[in-house]
Amino acid sequence: MTGAPSPAEPLRLLGGRIPYIEGPLKVTGRAEYTDDIKRSGMLVGKLLRSPYAHARLRSIDVAAARAMPGVFAVLTGEKYPTAFGVLPITHDETAIAVDKARYNGDIVAAVAATDELTAERALEAIRVDYEPLPEYFDPKVSLEAVASPIHARGLNGTNIQKEVVQHFGDVDAAFASAHATVRVRGSFAGVTHAFTEPLVTIAEATPDGRLTVTSATQVPHYLHRSLSEVLGMPMHRIRVVKPEVGGGFGGKSDPLPHEIVCAALAIESGRPVKILFDRDEVFLTNHGRHPTQNDLRIAVDAEGKILAYDLSAVIDGGAWSSFGTVTTYYNGVLAMGPYRVPNFRYHGRRVYTNRPPSGAMRAHGGTNVRYAVEVGLDELAERLSIDPFEMRRRNALPPNSMTVNEFRITSTSLLKCLAAAQERSGWASKFRTLPFGQGVGLGCGFYISGSNSPIHFTPKMPQSTVHLKVDMDGGIAVHSMQADIGQGSNTLLAAIVAEVLGVELGRVHVQRVDSDISPIDLGSYSSRVTFMMGNAARRAAEELKGKLVHAASELTGYPTEQIRVALERFEVVHHAGVGVSYLEALHKAMERSGALTATGAYSSPPMGGKFKGARAGTAPAYSFAAYVAQAEVDAETGFYRVRKVWAAFDCGRPLNRLAVEGQIEGSVHMGLGQFMGESMNYRGGRMLNPSLLEYKIPMPEQMPEVECLLVGDDDPEGPFGAKEAGEGPLVATLPAIGNALYDAIGVRFHDLPVTPDKVVRGIERRRSEGRAWKGA
Repeated sequence: MTGAPSPAEPLRLLGGRIPYIEGPLKVTGRAEYTDDIKRSGMLVGKLLRSPYAHARLRSIDVAAARAMPGVFAVLTGEKYPTAFGVLPITHDETAIAVDKARYNGDIVAAVAATDELTAERALEAIRVDYEPLPEYFDPKVSLEAVASPIHARGLNGTNIQKEVVQHFGDVDAAFASAHATVRVRGSFAGVTHAFTEPLVTIAEATPDGRLTVTSATQVPHYLHRSLSEVLGMPMHRIRVVKPEVGGGFGGKSDPLPHEIVCAALAIESGRPVKILFDRDEVFLTNHGRHPTQNDLRIAVDAEGKILAYDLSAVIDGGAWSSFGTVTTYYNGVLAMGPYRVPNFRYHGRRVYTNRPPSGAMRAHGGTNVRYAVEVGLDELAERLSIDPFEMRRRNALPPNSMTVNEFRITSTSLLKCLAAAQERSGWASKFRTLPFGQGVGLGCGFYISGSNSPIHFTPKMPQSTVHLKVDMDGGIAVHSMQADIGQGSNTLLAAIVAEVLGVELGRVHVQRVDSDISPIDLGSYSSRVTFMMGNAARRAAEELKGKLVHAASELTGYPTEQIRVALERFEVVHHAGVGVSYLEALHKAMERSGALTATGAYSSPPMGGKFKGARAGTAPAYSFAAYVAQAEVDAETGFYRVRKVWAAFDCGRPLNRLAVEGQIEGSVHMGLGQFMGESMNYRGGRMLNPSLLEYKIPMPEQMPEVECLLVGDDDPEGPFGAKEAGEGPLVATLPAIGNALYDAIGVRFHDLPVTPDKVVRGIERRRSEGRAWKGA
């Protein structure tokens, strides 16, 4: 069975605008988040953090803290020294620092006490003897051997965590024959997720030898694994629960140290423990978008067709590996779409530094390089006197094709995206014709619909599993470990089941993620949930439908081939009025075995080449985008506004238009923030702006109007033809704005964020060079 329906197959729920099933609970304050949960006798957990960016821990004296009334547990790193990490190939994190601290904010001790004041006093009583070590903040300095590497696993005495070298085709020959080339040296500041709900975990160890950890996480299964590894407990004795989560964007997609520390404190104290972070602690935990320096060269022929990319990158990984190995690959290979690139060379190096760890942030690995590609193509289009839209059309990847690095492209509606964005934006009447200070720009996008390769290869199991259970009351309980973090995946899960079974949405009840009862799904990251969970849910519902159809056949006396699903009924085709209700079919089916159950699972098909790193970036499908931004610039002050964004996006068939539009609008806001002003600023190893007051997220009045244009064709393997819409909508935003500013004032920006002072300096530099633009 393929994922997409036939053109004749009508859909009752899917494809419409479906309000989130948890919406009423959230807007009335009844939804339960981790911080809402109360436990009798619960202690407060607090963490002592290093004031040094790089220092050896000579000794830690916790005697005074342990002796304080109201203190139930004090921990240092030697009790649980086992290294962990989200990727099994790069376990380099510890729950609490062992031997040395690797960044300003690294955890060096933890306490659990009766209240917050007592816990803070206990931290003050801990005495740590630090031996400062050389500090490394500039990744380029650490490309050579250093005196005191941050990690022993750095390559050849350097601080390089991961190095990727790939070469397909003959890049040098392509550049030698090129009609035109461009070079974009891009510098991108680190940015963080800025989710609303801070990091919070509750852990409880009970006398029966079990441990329950409730946490705001995107990856319950990976957390489950890490808890078992570090604490030395078998997984079956650990229960992981995920309540509602107030946003993640990748910042909760690692098993994090505080989650393991909280569990360890609960074991040590014998009492429930809660660790709730202040906002500055969230910033110190980070795992945000990597600060990156890209150097990209593009070669094209006289018609503007791409001949080659030559790309290198130095990526600031911070103190730990996190998802960094994947990011290092993605920073190169995700440049391979949405265009045909016959020759490609990439050299990427991710470097440890003594700053908070970088990790996975929405569209990680694909955002910064996409900006460089799209700005470079715009510059080449100008040189060749080719309209930017036409430049993209000439290079668009066709459907059912293969990239030079063996990405399998199934569906793509990039050409439809381009047509829709060009028409709706009124491009022909605006591009290069608006007055000075006003402009429009185009940016295109490409992103994975789930990672084809699972992180853990053993044991072999599906990437997503969904269980259904229905009893005599007719309610359908849905169990899955997919993590709804506010993106609406629970609603989609319920809607898919309701669509297949023909029941009202209210009959379907998605259960809270609980490792005791939820079958494994790998979590919410890499835009995998719609494609993988969606296919698993559909298969489970089809299995359950088969049982109900068989029962309806027995009741009506007609063969199963003539039974069709209607709203809350099973009817006989071509026999009006002949059929049975959903409940009648259910009760008949239950005569043999009681409550009905069904299981659906999904694993992506094998794909990718045989070379090293071939699996990185492979996916069962890819999303495509073409955005136009319209901007206005005040040349005197450098302040600018993005007035409107026309966002044409190919997510296959949009199963919940309300959710997809919300994802696009949120992505535009996040991309706008990275472009306009978001930046993690440091003096040495100390972060200067670890608060939502000082970290410059765009304000509501800065948000442009967004017109969402959903133009994708059905994907042949996606559930009901769908693809991702969670991360891909972000990547086209930044270059669309950058190219709009160029159209407005004639200045190209290669370093992000673009703040007003940079705009003023750019205009002054252009004028000093004697380059007029639109008469100014």
